[in-house]
Amino acid sequence: MGRFTHGLTIGSVIDIPVELVETQSKFLGEAGRAFIAALPGRAADFLERWELRRTGPSMYGMCALVLPVECPDGTAAVLKLQHLDDESAGEPVALRAWDGDGAVRLLRYDGTTGTLLLERLRARDLTGTPTREAVRILAELLARLTSAAAPTGLRGLGDVAARMLDDVPVLEKSLVDEGERRLLRDCAAAVREVAGEPGDRLLHWDLHYENVMAADREPWLAIDPTPLAGDPGFELMPALINRFDAAETLWRFDLMTETLGLDRERARAWTLGRVLQNSLWHIKDGEWELDPDQVSIARSLLTR
Repeated sequence: MGRFTHGLTIGSVIDIPVELVETQSKFLGEAGRAFIAALPGRAADFLERWELRRTGPSMYGMCALVLPVECPDGTAAVLKLQHLDDESAGEPVALRAWDGDGAVRLLRYDGTTGTLLLERLRARDLTGTPTREAVRILAELLARLTSAAAPTGLRGLGDVAARMLDDVPVLEKSLVDEGERRLLRDCAAAVREVAGEPGDRLLHWDLHYENVMAADREPWLAIDPTPLAGDPGFELMPALINRFDAAETLWRFDLMTETLGLDRERARAWTLGRVLQNSLWHIKDGEWELDPDQVSIARSLLTR
């Protein structure tokens, strides 16, 4: 559920990790600093309101503080305190829809603050698992998760794709290499071919190896969704880019498309869509060259 930490002691309730303080300030600015400042009071409030007892040191992810707790009936759980935004607001929606089938189970949720009470998982993710085995596990989880229809109200892949395609003509001009500009246009062309049928499945959107945790009731469960309604082909990129190995790109892609039962051409187009999305974010961050691993994945798929 996160990394153990010995962070900054603020008040008498929780330790806030320095890393979380830094990432919140870097990515969210004043809103992130306000979130950090409110954490001690928020933690104390929910520990009392939900009658929870602390049972271990603080843990953290990129965007959240996680406190191991025990519920009044003795159930082991974790209290997840996070900044509420468009991405985190969808997490309880997805977790309720999955209801523990392939994903961590949601026990309670506060819509005002985005605070979640989740079942306790083991402190072990897929990063220590051999890569091919990890890809298989991840693909099997994705097949289960994407079998669910997306609840109404979630962001849709069609809107995401439309915004990306609108951005390409302007942002591609920032790239210094014509070959990379052409690659970006090729990815956009692939997305245009499938954008009219964006899909209606419930997507995790960020299922990489650190977002799959060992559990007691199942060997592995997904955590930390940033859900989207769309085509399951848009789910494959995290398994390709994390622990990147150019020689394994097509093996991983084939394994996942087969396990999920996807049409390979549609999956190829939506995976190129993820390259496009990541590359556009890269350019917006002020970069003039594309990430070489993203380029490698795109070329492997485009030249197949």
